Amino acid sequence: MRIAVVILNWNGKKYLEKFLPPLIEFSSAEAEIVVADNASTDDSVTFLEKQFPEIRIIRNTHNSGFAGGYNEALKQVEAEYFILLNSDIEVTRDWLSPVIRMMDEDPMIGACQPKIRSYTNPASFEYAGAAGGFIDKYGYPFCRGRMFLSLEEDHGQYDTPAEIFWATGACIFVRAGLYHRLGGFDADFFAHMEEIDFCWRLKNEGYKIMYCPDSTVFHIGGGTLPKISWRKTYYNFRNNFFLLYKNLPDNLLFEVFSKRLILDAIAAMKFLFTAGFKDFWAVVKAHLSFYSTLGRTRKKRRLLKHGPMVNVYGKNIVFEYFLRGKRKFSDLDPAKFMK
Repeated sequence: MRIAVVILNWNGKKYLEKFLPPLIEFSSAEAEIVVADNASTDDSVTFLEKQFPEIRIIRNTHNSGFAGGYNEALKQVEAEYFILLNSDIEVTRDWLSPVIRMMDEDPMIGACQPKIRSYTNPASFEYAGAAGGFIDKYGYPFCRGRMFLSLEEDHGQYDTPAEIFWATGACIFVRAGLYHRLGGFDADFFAHMEEIDFCWRLKNEGYKIMYCPDSTVFHIGGGTLPKISWRKTYYNFRNNFFLLYKNLPDNLLFEVFSKRLILDAIAAMKFLFTAGFKDFWAVVKAHLSFYSTLGRTRKKRRLLKHGPMVNVYGKNIVFEYFLRGKRKFSDLDPAKFMK
């Protein structure tokens, strides 16, 4: 088949049990469904073999995270389009065809995402992706429909197809040829923000990242790490520096990194006094990890194209949100997005 839906599973039997049946019902006629098991220690594989013998299983030899796990699995999948789908997502009838149709009609769309709404609060957008992702000038990610922990209800305000900066790894449609040509996800990320890095590389190659509102899925979120976790703090800060160092144009490298050092120091102190020592240390550890691997990251940067910062919010979203009270994407000044 020309479409492959690939779920990367790690100890997610409860999600497979719940969400595989609707996925099979609404997708099997159009797509091959694959579960790539990332060396689970529960009985996910045994469960799949008994309950869903029609599902292809790829067994990764070890848990190399979201990025490395997908890279290893997708080497073994033949398709024109990959759909990388989290195990804790409920798909809906006709969720596939609108996105595939959009990508078929425009060969310059490298990746695309559907509308992501909350499984536990279906009227609301979900944290991981919502109605499409963006970053600000300093690398802080946000979404249409989600600014930090503020989630909007879906009233049709984002029902128009739009070009975005990044598509969520929770449900990303990508051209398989481009995935392989760009080397897939950066395995050094392990988990978190690898899809932003991948989409940024796609954009620097001249491709578009799109949001398709005619397809909707429902996401539980936090299936592997909770939204509030010192490990997630570590990965977010470390990987954000990986992301920026690899992809920023030369003329912005010094400005952005010098200001991020100050902003991260403020964040670390805030964690120390509000969230505790673990989160404070996570920020420090993230910086130490970034600097210790700077040589390898520099080599990656030299191999990449670096284009202008297009469709990036030119202000600091942290200040906009916490100091100026801008809680919705629609509160942001469209003229501040870099052209």
